[in-house]
Amino acid sequence: MAYKSDIEIAREANPIPIRQVAQGVGIPEDAFYPYAYSKGKIDLDYIAGLSERPDGNLVLVTAITPTPAGEGKTTTTVGLGDALNRIGKKATICIREPSLGPCFGVKGGAAGGGYAQVIPMEDINLHFTGDFHAIGTANNLLCALIDNHITHGNSLDIDVRKISFKRVVDMNDRALRRIVCSLGGAANGFPREDGFDITVASEVMAIFCLATDRNDLQRRLANIVVAENTDRKPVYARDLNADGAMAVLLKDALMPNLVQTLENNPAMVHGGPFANIAHGCNSVIATKAGLKLADYVITEAGFGADLGAEKFFDIKCRKAGLSPKAAVIVATIRALKMHGGVEKAGLGAPNADAVSKGCGNLVRHIQNVKAFGVPVIVAINQFVTDTEEEIQAVKDAVAEHGVEAIGCSHWEHGGAGAEDLARGVVKFVEANTARFAPIYEDGLSLWDKVKTVATRIYGADDIIADKVVRIQFKKFEKQGFGHFPICVAKTQYSFSTDPNLKGAPQGHVVPIREVKLSAGAEFLVVVCGDIMTMPGLPKVPAADHINLDQQGRIAGLF
Repeated sequence: MAYKSDIEIAREANPIPIRQVAQGVGIPEDAFYPYAYSKGKIDLDYIAGLSERPDGNLVLVTAITPTPAGEGKTTTTVGLGDALNRIGKKATICIREPSLGPCFGVKGGAAGGGYAQVIPMEDINLHFTGDFHAIGTANNLLCALIDNHITHGNSLDIDVRKISFKRVVDMNDRALRRIVCSLGGAANGFPREDGFDITVASEVMAIFCLATDRNDLQRRLANIVVAENTDRKPVYARDLNADGAMAVLLKDALMPNLVQTLENNPAMVHGGPFANIAHGCNSVIATKAGLKLADYVITEAGFGADLGAEKFFDIKCRKAGLSPKAAVIVATIRALKMHGGVEKAGLGAPNADAVSKGCGNLVRHIQNVKAFGVPVIVAINQFVTDTEEEIQAVKDAVAEHGVEAIGCSHWEHGGAGAEDLARGVVKFVEANTARFAPIYEDGLSLWDKVKTVATRIYGADDIIADKVVRIQFKKFEKQGFGHFPICVAKTQYSFSTDPNLKGAPQGHVVPIREVKLSAGAEFLVVVCGDIMTMPGLPKVPAADHINLDQQGRIAGLF
């Protein structure tokens, strides 16, 4: 049987005017700004006026540790949202905007897949409403102001060896990881070492997604620490008078984007931090708006539950006062086989034993999510090659931990293929058994916060770091940042820092390479193993196959 590509399915969709989608969730015409027929933005003042309304129910979709076989977290998020609407619930989804880096690299876009997509998928996966360009421009304005200040006398006495704030670009470009800038003579400033991060790993992106309104956005931007002076005191963005201009550049971008699913249900797509090197969640503004406009909000957090879900709980929910009612962990039979030791070439052959072995990874994620007091249900994102024996192996493995696994065919059938999952989620929410709490307290030392995540979530025995890193932890505490949560940057492909270590490894040690302050985002980034904040392209990037066809349409995006 020949299946249509995601882009072919999306082009056959029958979208309704985006104003009609907005009206369907009660947004008045004067509070909505269409960018085109099928995308628009919601006014921030209107959202602020919803504060007295009761909140709907927040449901997180997360996943097992990702593999090249694929899991389908965004696809399941979309399918579940459509399914809830099909069974009579008022639901919206809140997901992240895709980065151009993965779109032209190896991972592809992030608008769902098959018959569980958000549209217009080509716009969403490319420039969309320009939010990422605004974020990158605001970030790089601050960088320009730093170097301009130094050129014109450096009255803040910035130590050029201690500038920590980097330029960004939303593309995988390893050549920009470490550079020397300001070459060419006195007119170009003072030469120094610098580097680029990918936009989605930037502190400005994190601030954008954690800010609650325009004032909070500017407050956070002002608090960015860009460098140290020669007395080793922090220099802030506000010292450069940068926060106002940066906020101006982000003014329109901060309004949440509204689009629709293939089934014409509302979807907010806003913000896009990576979960392996950032906090991996869509914007707080979009999530909170969704909770005022719908009875159910389905959101996702990037990569496996050890990264995205942990940061969703320990950073986003902690800071925004959110209390999730349930979590869905997505798994595929193919991915579980890989965790059970099967190579990619052999995934098509039935192997219930490998599935059972690979379920060790799934069970670890279940235990981790439960540790936050959030009830769990497993979604088996089904492929036509899955056998009944393999599916039963998953159900048996999770049943031992009091969890139900439900097969879903939303990729093939849209919302109709996830109705059983939707009913399972509603059952959890209505039972009101969630008792959410972060996994560590604010008052714990920064070192112990990292150790708590490493031992309780990653299954590690301990964490290690050079003396310089340990001193840096103490320094940040003395400067008054010890109450911040921590954001671990590590490989997404393993619970450990070794991307080749599949399954549910235990007894490993997590090496901390670096710790960085994100004072505006209000967390500490703890860099572990060999993770990079500027990815590189693979030998054969997806960009090789993307072009325009004879009709001027995009080809090869999926």
